[in-house]
Amino acid sequence: MSLRFCPRCRTLMRPVKTQNGNVLRCPKCGYEESASGQSLSVRTVIERKPTDTPVVIKEETSSLPKTRAICPKCGNEEAYYWIQQTRAADEPPTRFYKCTRCGYTWREYE
Repeated sequence: MSLRFCPRCRTLMRPVKTQNGNVLRCPKCGYEESASGQSLSVRTVIERKPTDTPVVIKEETSSLPKTRAICPKCGNEEAYYWIQQTRAADEPPTRFYKCTRCGYTWREYE
């Protein structure tokens, strides 16, 4: 299905399922047109407020490998580590560490 714009106000029309079938509806002015014969996909968007904070139920570190690294916060000499590509593909990856004692996380650029 191609994108359709409202002929009245030129706003992008959205697919809506109604009792009479599928229609394309303008969210700004309410103009509707039939969408029969077109395959529609309706997507639900979850809106978040700036005051919403994510909740981490359980942080899984038991599957991460351990290495010898000195924690800058507590001085412990053992940490979990993982490698992640945080910059462009032609740049080296970033190594992250998490202290096994205090849980402090830091990174090391190669």
